[in-house]
Amino acid sequence: MSKLPQENKFLDLSDYGRPIARLIAQALKNTRFTPIDVTISFVIAGLLAIISIIYENYWIAGFFLVLKSILDAADGELARIKNTPSYTGRFLDSICDIVLNFILLMVITQVSETSFCLGILAFICLQLQGTLYNYYYAILRAQSNGDTTSRIFENEIPIAFPGEKQRNVTFMYQLYRLLYGGFDKFIYTFDPLVSNQKTNPNWLMTFLSIFGLGFQLLLIGFLLIAGLKIYVSLILIGLTALLPIIIMVRRLRLN
Repeated sequence: MSKLPQENKFLDLSDYGRPIARLIAQALKNTRFTPIDVTISFVIAGLLAIISIIYENYWIAGFFLVLKSILDAADGELARIKNTPSYTGRFLDSICDIVLNFILLMVITQVSETSFCLGILAFICLQLQGTLYNYYYAILRAQSNGDTTSRIFENEIPIAFPGEKQRNVTFMYQLYRLLYGGFDKFIYTFDPLVSNQKTNPNWLMTFLSIFGLGFQLLLIGFLLIAGLKIYVSLILIGLTALLPIIIMVRRLRLN
């Protein structure tokens, strides 16, 4: 099952792990494994990547970063295959991502002996890039009757799906808002009317997908393996300069 109908699909450069993720989900379809179990597995993969970076085993770190991206896609695939949508799982996925991203960049800052403040700025830039991509992607799914577990605006507590407890959804939502609310508000301030306009063309969504977490982790893994760890923060910060350009192009193209 896809997040988008066929006519709205685009080449997602951050979603290279989707074919393997679907195989994993199919293998787990008739088992007792839940999407949250898969989410926990991607957390383990992310932590193993971080440990590998600490010990400067960058090929192993790159492997686990890619594996983390695959498993990050597999939890959603399993939820769709089992027809068990969950706001608890959706928020848990995002919360785990942002915590792992922060630890990852702080560790890279340490091993590359670069400025801690530069690492913090790189983390903020990484999150802003991902927020813009996810914002446009959620709008595309909503306007094309695709998957809507991820909402365009997370500004109210969602009603729990059957099978999950409302108090769990409420807690996870509040934690999500604490961690992501500032990034969401920043992006919305720069492009507040996008949800009322026609969808972005596929070529623009493909370009935007370089800001998806899967591509970002792939880029970080490549830089580590290539011996360019000192440039990780600088490149992530530099890519953020593209955000206002993309928003301007989108407005000129669609308005």
